Amino acid sequence: MFIAILSTLAGLVLLILAADRLVVAAVRLSKALGVSAVLIGALVVGLGTSLPELLVSSLLAREGKLDEAVANVVGSNTANVTLVLGLAALLTVISSERRILYREGILMVVAVSGYALTLSDGRVEAWEGGALLFGLLIALYLMVTWSLKDADAANEAIVEVEEMLGNDTSTQREVITGIVAIVVTVGAAQLLLTGATTIGTEVGLSATVLGVMLGVGTSLPEMATALAAARRKQADLVIGNVLGSNIFNSLAVGGVAALVGQGVLTEVDGPLLIVMVGTAIVAGLFARSGGRVVRFEGALLMFAFVGFFVLTL
Repeated sequence: MFIAILSTLAGLVLLILAADRLVVAAVRLSKALGVSAVLIGALVVGLGTSLPELLVSSLLAREGKLDEAVANVVGSNTANVTLVLGLAALLTVISSERRILYREGILMVVAVSGYALTLSDGRVEAWEGGALLFGLLIALYLMVTWSLKDADAANEAIVEVEEMLGNDTSTQREVITGIVAIVVTVGAAQLLLTGATTIGTEVGLSATVLGVMLGVGTSLPEMATALAAARRKQADLVIGNVLGSNIFNSLAVGGVAALVGQGVLTEVDGPLLIVMVGTAIVAGLFARSGGRVVRFEGALLMFAFVGFFVLTL
C-alpha cells in the first residue's frame, strides 16, 4: 500500500509538471514558426488544463475501465465549477465580464450537456467520440473567431503569451523538450493509474469513486491557476479558466476516450450526469449574468462538491 501511495503521488506530480512543460514547449515552437498568438492562447488554455485528464481517461479506456474513464471527466468537470470556483471565491469576490464570458458560458453548457447526452444510454460508442471531436473543432473555431473579433481580449492574450514565453524560442531546444515531456507525461500517467488502481483495489473503492478521485487530482492545474488569479484579483481569468477547461474536458477528453475504448457503463449513472450538467449550468449563469460569487456562495459551492462526492459512494 505504501508503495502504491508513493506511486500515485509521484505520478500525479510528474504528470502535472511534465504536461505544463509540454504545453510551454509546444507554444514556444508555434511562436517560433509564426503561429497566431490568439490561436496559441486558445490552445494553451485548452491543452494546458485538459492534458492530464486526456491521458488518464485514455489509458483507462484502453484498459477497458470505461466507468473510471468517464468518472474522471465527470469528476473533473464537477470539481472545476464547485471546488475550484468555490476555493477561489473564498479568497476574493469573483465577478465576470458579461460581454466576453457570455458566449463561452453558453458554449461550456452545450459541451457538457452534449457529453452527458452521449452517456445517457449507458454506453460508450466510437461514433459518439467522433461527434464530440467534431464538436471540439467547432468550439475551437468559435473561440478563435471570438478572440479575433475582440481586439482588447486579443491584445491581452498576446501580452500574456509573450510574457510567459519570453524571447527564447530555440526550435531545436523546444523539440527536444517536447519529446522528453511527452515521454515523461505518458509514463507519469501510467504511474498514477497503477498506484491509484492498486489503492482502489486494496481499499475496495468502486470504479466511480476511483474515477472521481482521479478527476479531482487531475484538476489541480485548474485549481492552481484559479487560486493564483484570485490572489491577483483577476476574476475573469478564474471563471474563464473553469469554462475553458470544462469545454475541452467534455469534447476533447470525452471524444478521445470514446475512440480508444467502447462498451457498457455499469456504475456511472443518471444522477452523476445530472449533477455535472447542473453545476455547469450554474457556472454558465454566473458568466451570462455578469454575476458575483461572494465568499458565502463559494462556501456553498464547496459543500456542493462534498455532496457530489458523497453521491459517488
